[in-house]
Amino acid sequence: MAAQTCWASEVPSVHGIAPLEAGDLASAKVALMSDELNGSGLPRIVGKSDALRRVLHMVRVVAPTDATVLINGETGTGKELFAEAIHNCSDRSNGPFVKVNCAAIPAGLLESELFGHERGAYTGAIARGVGRFERANRGTLFLDEIGDLPLELQPKLLRVMQERQFERLGGTATIQTDVRVICATHRKLVEMVDERQFRADLFYRLSVFPIELPPLRDRSEDIPFLVQHFAMDYAARMGKRITAISEEFMMALVRHPWPGNVRELQNFIERSVILSSGAVLSGALPEATATLKLSGAVTLEDAERSHILHTLEQTEGVVGGRDGAAARLGLARTTLISKMRRLGVSRFQRS
Repeated sequence: MAAQTCWASEVPSVHGIAPLEAGDLASAKVALMSDELNGSGLPRIVGKSDALRRVLHMVRVVAPTDATVLINGETGTGKELFAEAIHNCSDRSNGPFVKVNCAAIPAGLLESELFGHERGAYTGAIARGVGRFERANRGTLFLDEIGDLPLELQPKLLRVMQERQFERLGGTATIQTDVRVICATHRKLVEMVDERQFRADLFYRLSVFPIELPPLRDRSEDIPFLVQHFAMDYAARMGKRITAISEEFMMALVRHPWPGNVRELQNFIERSVILSSGAVLSGALPEATATLKLSGAVTLEDAERSHILHTLEQTEGVVGGRDGAAARLGLARTTLISKMRRLGVSRFQRS
């Protein structure tokens, strides 16, 4: 019952934007309700698209369980928000929600951050340190960017997930832990497993319940709701009275591909509110992002294939060597050849 009560507060906004004002369409505006300008009444996960609803349904299904969840999605799609929603709607909601960004912590310190350390375990360890697994006991541990976890730490993570016990760095005492693990990544772990950059046994342990977050370009009908949500929030923070959004401005936002997804949209709306001097929020897309050619038809594989082909043209088909395509791309020769085979690229092919 606790999970159901919590879930009610996570249902996406479906009332979002009020009807357009009457008048000439060229000057029509999307009206904002003045009593919503504080932004506090809106949920953090905003939208009503079918793609978003499917993800929220999966969150609702898995939340009451203790299953490990792997959230996949492009940068800026809100992976941490969905992880937090799973925690808040679970029986562990009264416990801690501890976050670790595996890409932001140096590899030499990550083991200590996860499992803790005893005094004298390494130079500078002047006192015992409690790791994130201990802090997350009876709660949830969110491992963001799990694809950046060093190979040498992956067996230790697998052990603690399977046996629910670990030792601090430099210690011998075994510590029991009761932690639910939620992971997230923008990388393709299956490909990393094939390239021996990620352990297969850990991948299968993490992907008990995978959730794929759609990019913003695949749920463009949510953009007006997100724009209103962010506009109200930032207007309230900055003490600005913004009562409407220009229709032309809104249409431009809906058409934009947003390669940075919701995070990019949020930052752009914040900048637009800062620059706004009237009651109607309007403006133009900045030149730097307006020139991007990403669209729903361009996949990551298409972009990767195109970039490799372009580099091979520059090297006249040479893959290895000091000035070969592999060196220019910053890859090992064998890694590039593996990618070329997967993408169906011949070293003699011309784009």
